Amino acid sequence: MKETDSTLDINAVETYLNSHLDGFHGPLKATKFTVGQSNPTYLLSTPNEAYVLRRKPPGVLLKSAHAVDREFRVMSALAGSNVPVPKVHLLCEDDRVIGSAFYVMEYLQGRTFVDPVMKGEDNTTRTGVIDEMNRVLAELHMVDIDAVGLSDYGPPGNYFERQIARWTKQYRASETETIPDMNHLIAALEHQVPEDDNQRTLVHGDYRIDNLMFETNGTGCIGVLDWELSTIGHPYADLAAVIMQWQLPPGKEGRGLAGVDRENLGLPTDRAFVANYCARRGIPAIENFGFYLAFNFFRMAGILQGVYKRALDGNASDPKRAQAFGAYVPIFAQHGLSALRSEA
Repeated sequence: MKETDSTLDINAVETYLNSHLDGFHGPLKATKFTVGQSNPTYLLSTPNEAYVLRRKPPGVLLKSAHAVDREFRVMSALAGSNVPVPKVHLLCEDDRVIGSAFYVMEYLQGRTFVDPVMKGEDNTTRTGVIDEMNRVLAELHMVDIDAVGLSDYGPPGNYFERQIARWTKQYRASETETIPDMNHLIAALEHQVPEDDNQRTLVHGDYRIDNLMFETNGTGCIGVLDWELSTIGHPYADLAAVIMQWQLPPGKEGRGLAGVDRENLGLPTDRAFVANYCARRGIPAIENFGFYLAFNFFRMAGILQGVYKRALDGNASDPKRAQAFGAYVPIFAQHGLSALRSEA
């Protein structure tokens, strides 16, 4: 879904692309995608071509947030790999052009699914899409980061220690009230970090079905999108992020599979999805999966808190929707604590 947007200086964009993008010919029209909360994203249309522009939001931002330059770098590195990504055209880090950094990439012609139930699709499609989601995730974690030039894309050391510290800091910076369960979850995660097993891979950071684009008439994935949270880290964070999403309620808000008759819909269990992933990577069964699941609930709570704070500050991409996100923070904290007490 798209809408018009008056905050993007379309004349400045057109002038810049005329000078920097080979083959570009205006006039240019821009419409904003309504999906997404972090980095405003626009469809750029000309009489002969379509592009996508993704920018940092305006206003005061957290230091390490909205890293469109990192998105550009990782998709550039993955071009030609077994991980499908859109072709990226250019990156502009000069804030003087439109007020914030942005990049331009190709516009993919395909379809996306809002949630894993995939209402209206048949079981063959559902099974195929989820299996493809599993395959692409395994391929992502088998990318040779040295060969594609991403070995320095994230710092060394224990990924989960680093991430817990980072997101705790981000959460504190955007905290608007005391949430006891969130404080308990942070303390528990810090205490239960597993020993480093030396798995160091590219991780997406927000791997879920609505960040993937599929063939219009098939189940093949043609593009993995929204790389803002990507880094070099531990692959189980991505895997557990999928399972975290599925444990939420189905429907527009939760977009999960809690209570859904998966077998009747051709959808795998959590355990089957994890087992298929391990088989594709040739690794043994994962121990202490509850920790990785809890970590994802914690990080998502931190992300939602940041979106809520931006709404209060007037900087959210979709202010009305962002305002509602604050109510979900304690719910995700509760889910995180529950995950630590059980195995997925």
